[in-house]
Amino acid sequence: MACNDEKCPFHGKLSLRGRVLSGIISSGGMHRTATFLMERLFYIPKYQRYERRRTKLKVHNPPCIEAQKGDRVRVMECRPLSKTKKFVIIQKLG
Repeated sequence: MACNDEKCPFHGKLSLRGRVLSGIISSGGMHRTATFLMERLFYIPKYQRYERRRTKLKVHNPPCIEAQKGDRVRVMECRPLSKTKKFVIIQKLG
């Protein structure tokens, strides 16, 4: 598919910098936007155990990648694209 998106890191002029995260897409019903869910383990010293914590982020979904709900993806930080979007999908993992 031809990608003519200005905010695409591969075919547009968007530069990437900062954190790289891996997780799954939990929602993708918005136009060129998806909800990214990352789970991590957080250590609680008092109980000497780990608890599972989740982080949800809004990410830009370029038309050349077109990730769907349930896909494992890798995202990378970029400049703010909107009020809530500061990450972009760079790769589908599986």
